[in-house]
Amino acid sequence: MSIIDKCYDYEDAKKVIALGHYPYFRVINSEQDTEVMVNNKRMLMMGSNSYLGLTNHPRVIEAAKKATDKYGTGCAGSRFLNGTLDIHLELEEKLSELVGKEASLAFATGYQANLGAISAIVGRGEYVITDKYDHASILDGCRLSAGTMLRYNHNNMEHLEKVLKKIEGKNSLIVVDGIFSMEGDIANIPEIVGLAKKYGAAIMVDEAHSLGVLHKSGAGATAYYNKTADVDIIMGTFSKSLASVGGFIAGNNDLIHFLKHHARPLIFSASLPPASAASVLEALKIMQEEPERIEKLWENTRYMAKSFKEMGYDIGTSCTPVIPLHVGNMKNAFKMWKQLDDEGIFINPVVPPAVPPTNTLIRTSFMATHTKEQLDEALLKFEKIGKRVGVI
Repeated sequence: MSIIDKCYDYEDAKKVIALGHYPYFRVINSEQDTEVMVNNKRMLMMGSNSYLGLTNHPRVIEAAKKATDKYGTGCAGSRFLNGTLDIHLELEEKLSELVGKEASLAFATGYQANLGAISAIVGRGEYVITDKYDHASILDGCRLSAGTMLRYNHNNMEHLEKVLKKIEGKNSLIVVDGIFSMEGDIANIPEIVGLAKKYGAAIMVDEAHSLGVLHKSGAGATAYYNKTADVDIIMGTFSKSLASVGGFIAGNNDLIHFLKHHARPLIFSASLPPASAASVLEALKIMQEEPERIEKLWENTRYMAKSFKEMGYDIGTSCTPVIPLHVGNMKNAFKMWKQLDDEGIFINPVVPPAVPPTNTLIRTSFMATHTKEQLDEALLKFEKIGKRVGVI
């Protein structure tokens, strides 16, 4: 028996592929926009996290080109050694200003940012407390720490208080998504802050899906609730609204100095490529110069949420541009995906282990650059197929 045998024995995905109902690793051969080309077929993109529609903005593309001309394609080392460029420091200064913190630290991916911060900060004999719907990168950061992870029911403040009571007097960190990436609802940051103060816990907010979405500045859920001073650590990513790849941690100067010397994913990974850093800097400028993008994003969001509900779809607790359609069992999810795919609608089915087998989702997400005509075209198909599958 070899340790590799499990790889040969894994048949689940192969069976779905053979049936022609495999919805993952689809190859897009065009830019990430409101419309994409998949196998030379035009599709309406209703499943992208490019909330502000900046991934193909001419200024962002030009910034990436100029940075590559100046710095080359990579840094050939980690930030700790030879991989810190002046453009990294410029980016970190702008990110700190955006989220209202003293300092920030850029990582090569958002996943690494969560892993690095949580595993470095939470030590042996300490506790990290997570919402049960937090992103996988948060959970993996908890597992890599030497501390103990405790979980509370999604957005349930009574349950969070019970957890905090059990460890009162112990060092603890509450980590929560600003916008939950599958449910599309917002963390109850005001009540979390109140409980953290009552029980002496620190707070970290993952703003991956809320940067560029919440608050008029795009600063995220913490700013949206006016709780920047009460949240100790802010994490964000560049792969959604900011049109690139990477992530960051923001906090006070001492916290960032500590992470520079203790966050293993930062120390032992190559640093953020110059083109990525330049793309984010330009995206930040556009976001600040064109606040109408956030306004249009919310106009589209309200329109789609209202339309889905009027059709009879269950969108759960969503109140953001992430709008899940709850469709019941896995069979419904795959039928919905396949028929929408055939109709030229690109969406993302969410099935176990991400969700319970009886509560699968069709995850839709919307962009500031979607036109009313595109949204209406998609809605006609969502209504037709929802009725055909029997979920509305």
